[in-house]
Amino acid sequence: MKIVLILVLIVAGIIGMGLYRGWFTVSSDSQGNTPNITVSVDKEKIRQDKAKAVEKVQDLEQRAKAKVAATTQKAQD
Repeated sequence: MKIVLILVLIVAGIIGMGLYRGWFTVSSDSQGNTPNITVSVDKEKIRQDKAKAVEKVQDLEQRAKAKVAATTQKAQD
């Protein structure tokens, strides 16, 4: 039961983030008695955000390595 709840929360989080970041858009149109709901996925926006995230993670990695190297050098001195 807990696993299902965790999965639902993860999916809800991804959907919420996707709507906020503009990855997904939802639109509706009703003609007569038939409502039409359309969900669109902006793959290019997802790729751009992924590239930015990878770049930031790599930058943080380089900073962490530099900090560890500096700390190690001070300890050796």
